[in-house]
Amino acid sequence: MMQAYSFTDYHAQGQTIPYVLVDLAQPPTRQLTAFNAYVALSRSSGKDTICLIRDFDDTLFTTPACEILEAEDTRLRELDRSTQESIKHIRQ
Repeated sequence: MMQAYSFTDYHAQGQTIPYVLVDLAQPPTRQLTAFNAYVALSRSSGKDTICLIRDFDDTLFTTPACEILEAEDTRLRELDRSTQESIKHIRQ
């Protein structure tokens, strides 16, 4: 396997790539999150087609999401619940 093309996790969203080389090292901006890692790792068709270029800090996957994201997840869950409740009569 030879690296032939590179791009960011943002650019890779929505694509399935046959073989993926992933670098999970913290960039100089210190902005790598579990969400970035998830996008990068989930672009391949399976674990056998992913190659990690180097070791990474395990806290990347154990650090909890920030309060703003937690609040947004709660808000979206409540919107989903209320939407499901309001359209229940349509489904029946």
